[in-house]
Amino acid sequence: MIVQRMIEISELNTPELLPYKERSEVQLYRWNEPAPGFFVAESPNVILRALADGYEPVSFLTEKSRIGHDFSLWEKYPDVPVYTAEEAVLKEIIGFQLTRGTLCLMRRRELPSAEELCRGKRRIAVLEEVMNPTNVGAIFRSAAALGVEAVLLTKGCSDPLYRRAARVSMGTVFQVPWTRISGERLPEELRSLGFVTAAMALSDRSVSIDHPALQETEKLAIILGTEGEGLKQETISSSDYTVKIPMTNGVDSLNVAAASAVAFWQLCTR
Repeated sequence: MIVQRMIEISELNTPELLPYKERSEVQLYRWNEPAPGFFVAESPNVILRALADGYEPVSFLTEKSRIGHDFSLWEKYPDVPVYTAEEAVLKEIIGFQLTRGTLCLMRRRELPSAEELCRGKRRIAVLEEVMNPTNVGAIFRSAAALGVEAVLLTKGCSDPLYRRAARVSMGTVFQVPWTRISGERLPEELRSLGFVTAAMALSDRSVSIDHPALQETEKLAIILGTEGEGLKQETISSSDYTVKIPMTNGVDSLNVAAASAVAFWQLCTR
């Protein structure tokens, strides 16, 4: 029989709760520098996918009303404490209303090199300075659904394990392999990994996303830029292809998350 470490919270300043209460996501990320730090996963669906991907739980924090419902989250981890509290107490601890009732503090892992991650892959997505975590999460969800085999992020991108990104992705940040890339000479870095580069941008030399050469390319890296400014000019001019999505009604572009879904469907699922 599993004996779970259930701990009801009576003191808001309990040291074990500080990662949930007083630590920003950046602080959690840097907690053990230079070793990997921590992140907080929110909602049963996201937590289960993180656990399935092998991430190690440090503790759980849940509403008392969720204990019976969410037992599957912690049943395999009898030595990991589960902190519980009423809904109002939880809101005071974490500063917002939980929509799914449960959080989990988890240990990060060392990221693989881009070369290791991309070995044997044919279709990858590359995010250049995509700083909005909602967009990052939505792109990962599309990547998982539409055949992207890996995602590379430049240093300026929002972290996929930040709570909002993971939640918006519906936990698919734990299903699609990803890592960081310097991005200083992005197309050159990707070509060194064996990929033809396709920059999603409008320019005088843009080809339509249904151009036959794109579909026929053996190894393709689809590069997406941040909302508003888009890709760096150097990235556009140095890529093998500049690719546009045909538009109507005078609309010149889509949100990067919407554009990613169109690009992945066209270039990764045939």
